[in-house]
Amino acid sequence: MAVQLDHRDDDLAETHEINVTPFIDVILVLLIIFMVAAPLATVDVPVDLPVSNAAQQPRPERPLYLTIRADLGLTLGEETVTREGLAAALDAATKRNREERIFLRVDQAVAYGDVMQVMNALRAAGYLKVALVGLEQAAAAAAPTASP
Repeated sequence: MAVQLDHRDDDLAETHEINVTPFIDVILVLLIIFMVAAPLATVDVPVDLPVSNAAQQPRPERPLYLTIRADLGLTLGEETVTREGLAAALDAATKRNREERIFLRVDQAVAYGDVMQVMNALRAAGYLKVALVGLEQAAAAAAPTASP
């Protein structure tokens, strides 16, 4: 057996081409990662949610509560009002101060459409500052269901 160790052309030819195979491999791996991760990062319902950076507002001394009961009746403070008389009752309770915040309490049995009708009535009366009242999660788990 003989091995030829003499290479007559010792100059290796320089290649001036870019080897794109590793680049394509990396791109394909990234593509697969994004194809798997993208559906996990999206929400099923497309909603453009606003960003809230407002600090929690101090509670007024005497908040004005508007309550929608399960029977769709309205109560302003402790007084029962009709939907037609809501604007006049609000004007009397706030002394026509339309900048006063109205705290809206709604029974869980009330449908979303009925809540929107009352909120539209508030807007038509000129009361644009409406705060929705709810229980905190810890308080809701500890409190039994109360009847009005």
